[in-house]
Amino acid sequence: MPELVRPHVRFQKSYLAALAEDPDYAQRMTRGAGDLSDEDVFARHVDRLLREAEPGPPRFEGWVPCTTFWWVENDEFLARVAIRHELKGDLWTVGGHIGYWVRPSARRRGHGLAAFRAVLPEAAALGIDPALVTCDWNNEPSRRIIEAGGGVLENRIGVKLRFWVPTGSVSSFARSRS
Repeated sequence: MPELVRPHVRFQKSYLAALAEDPDYAQRMTRGAGDLSDEDVFARHVDRLLREAEPGPPRFEGWVPCTTFWWVENDEFLARVAIRHELKGDLWTVGGHIGYWVRPSARRRGHGLAAFRAVLPEAAALGIDPALVTCDWNNEPSRRIIEAGGGVLENRIGVKLRFWVPTGSVSSFARSRS
């Protein structure tokens, strides 16, 4: 049964396989991390993802703390879901609080919606309720996920549709971190 977890080095092989399925995504999301097939480089990448959730001074223009989760089944990486703790700048129109990506080979199997629903209580635990979630106007699969997750369309700005999604109550994952 798939579950929501924090990034961990044990998923290196399947994470790299997922990135290989979508090189454009890989380039955007690894931010010049280096050769992730190297165990030490991958460990630093995972550590960076974990540290991004920590509050502190902005690391670059427009930066906000961001908690990353991976949707996995056993040791198989299936999807990434990120919660941006606050909104500023373009996040109000382009990014929103929650972003997600499902590896191409795992699409159309319900993982996007399941991971999205699983992360909503984590957003609530961070004090985000409701959460702003955006998608391109022509991205019908993403729109269906957001709407099935409770999203209510507010408006369209440029190519982006902006939805507000209720996040609900604190999950057991969040309580276990307390």
